[in-house]
Amino acid sequence: MADVNPDRDVPSPRRVGVREFRGNLTGYLQQVRQGASFLITSHDEVVAEIRPPATAQPIARQPGALRGKIWMAPDFDEWPEDILDAMEGKEE
Repeated sequence: MADVNPDRDVPSPRRVGVREFRGNLTGYLQQVRQGASFLITSHDEVVAEIRPPATAQPIARQPGALRGKIWMAPDFDEWPEDILDAMEGKEE
């Protein structure tokens, strides 16, 4: 995708109410993909701006980036006997 040219005439964002935006989310997101921008309003107050990103660069994955940051208990996949019995319909 090409970079945004700051000298180009860019139309001002269209104002859209929250209900309208929520009801037609897919359509509005398609318009954003085509370069449109929207100001989302609630009770005539702007609460959000939806616009295409300044640059469309995919986020690079970094395999192993979380190594050493995630911990699992050694028994994370073991169920207590009373839970297993209840799931199997066994009465105590």
